Amino acid sequence: MAAAVLPDLDTIAFAFGIPYADDFGHRGASHSLVFAMLVGLCAMVFATSLRRSPMTVFCFVAIACASHPLLDAFTSGGLGVALFWPFDATRHFAPWRPILVSPIGAGFFSARGLSVLLSEMQWVWLPAIGLACFGRWLGGRARIAP
Repeated sequence: MAAAVLPDLDTIAFAFGIPYADDFGHRGASHSLVFAMLVGLCAMVFATSLRRSPMTVFCFVAIACASHPLLDAFTSGGLGVALFWPFDATRHFAPWRPILVSPIGAGFFSARGLSVLLSEMQWVWLPAIGLACFGRWLGGRARIAP
């Protein structure tokens, strides 16, 4: 879960006067697929203690980290996501953007923040839980099958 939240540490850039639209601003470099791969590579050092192969750790963490900017691309606001940074600094949105954009900072704890949570519940969490349950059900059926 930490890897999935890590890209939003870029909000600290505001404290240093880095503009939102900058490569290192919000939804910039830390929201790129390259960043997700670098986080996955760094996580590989924990493979032994996790008793998993380095490739398993890399894939799990990189996918978790990449899920954040990919989902951000489906939000209704902001400047888009620099998915292909450093090769292309263009900010991208998905063609369909049903998830309400989250307010940054204290605004999250407001009526608008609650609306965002409900939107994320509808478009992210409930489908994810449904897929997990379906996968678990399929896995159970595979073990039972003759």
